Order: sequence, then structure tokens, then C-alpha cells
Amino acid sequence: MELATTLSEHVRTRLARAERIAVLTGAGISAESGVPTFRDPDGLWARFRPEELASMEGFLANPERVWQWYQHRRHVLESVQPNPAHRALVQLENLVGEVTIITQNVDRLHQRAGSHRVLELHGNLEDNYCSACGRPYCDDGSADDRLPPRCPSCGGLIRPAVVWFGEPLPADFFAAAERAARRAEVFLVVGTSCQVYPAAALPQIAWECGATIIEINPSPKPIGSIAHAVLPHKAGSALPALVEHIAWLRATGGTEQTTLPQR
Repeated sequence: MELATTLSEHVRTRLARAERIAVLTGAGISAESGVPTFRDPDGLWARFRPEELASMEGFLANPERVWQWYQHRRHVLESVQPNPAHRALVQLENLVGEVTIITQNVDRLHQRAGSHRVLELHGNLEDNYCSACGRPYCDDGSADDRLPPRCPSCGGLIRPAVVWFGEPLPADFFAAAERAARRAEVFLVVGTSCQVYPAAALPQIAWECGATIIEINPSPKPIGSIAHAVLPHKAGSALPALVEHIAWLRATGGTEQTTLPQR
């Protein structure tokens, strides 16, 4: 069954003229690249509760296990690539003056695709720092075989640079995300359930400041109540179609209806 969505004249006009677009992305956009969602661990990791693998309490209780879990996740990322949704957002940068990607993902697929303005609300799997003194840590191959490694400055345990359960988001990154939401003329919500705060508040902030809200999700979430358009499709098909239509609007000034591809 072919599912089609027609964008309203208001949405088409905004897409044709907007110079500031913000995009909130979640696990759904990376799942199409083959990245497992955090809450669906595979293999032997499935027997652990998320809090045992992604909290300071879990880390202190068994730092070697937590470190091995993140090494496993890094290994998984070596075999995945950005998908058409990631690449479409790179193309969007060529059409719009300012595109800010606010991501809850830690895989850096946006950067690997070529996006330049990315705010990582939950950190990333590439970087590490000392859990005691906070200094960044770079593995130069000189560390001993202990897992996790120890800080060369203070001897503290090295941890991944991700936000764990019970930890606040980095204040500077969230402040930048909030500014982007307030400034946005169009705010896209892609592949996220918008259930985890404070990130889930960003679409509401953008809406209150006058942004046009567009949700892309095969299973639309509560954000639909404030969305001006809901595209019930996977990001890998809907985002390229949407960006292609934005390019057409800007090239022609047209306002024809848009039919999105089959789900």
C-alpha cells in the first residue's frame, strides 16, 4: 500500500524560504545503517540491565565489563556507514544558510557523512576522558593491558565520553541546542520518540518560537500534536525526498504537492 503525504502551503512556503533549519535526530536514523539501538543489546550483553552498562554506579562496580561493552559498540560502528538520511542532511547544507543537527546518537555518523554543524547531546563513542580529573584521554598505544586504561596524569579510570544514566547533559551543548531551536524557522524531528528530557523539550521550544515543525517517523510520536507535517516513513526514504523537494522549491519557487515514497 502506497502512503502519500501532502505538504500544506504553509509548510512548502517555509521550506522554500527558511535560512535556519534545526534537526533533532535519534536512534531511528542510525538504525537504518545497522546500528543497534541502545535498549536492544545483542548477544551476551542482552542479560545486563542498561544501568549496569551505562551508569557511574555500573562502571565503578565493574569497570572492565563496562569498558568491554563500549569496545564492542565501537567495533560494531566500524562496519556501518552513513545512510541516505545522513547524506540528505549534508545536501541540505548546500541549500540552506544554517543547518544545525542536534543528535542524541553517539555514533558520529552525521560527521562521517559530512555534516559540519553537529551538537552531540549524549557525547560520542570516539572520545574518552578520565573519570577522576576529567582530562581527555588519547590511546597512543603506550598504556598497559589493564581495562579500562588509567589516566597518565592521576591514575584515575578512563571512561567513554558519553552521557550515562543519572548524568546531566553537557551544559554548553544543550545551551547551543536550545539557541538553535529558538532561532530555527523549520525544525525537523527525525527518528526519535521524544521521550527523554531535556532533549524532548526542544521541538516544543522551537514551536513556541514560531518554527514550522516536521516529524519524520514510521511510528509518529506525541510530537505530532504540534507538528505542521508528519511524514510516517523511515528517514532513509523520507529525508532524501524532502530535501529534493526543498531544492525544487528553491529552484522554481513552486508550491506543488509532494508525494513521499512507499513506507
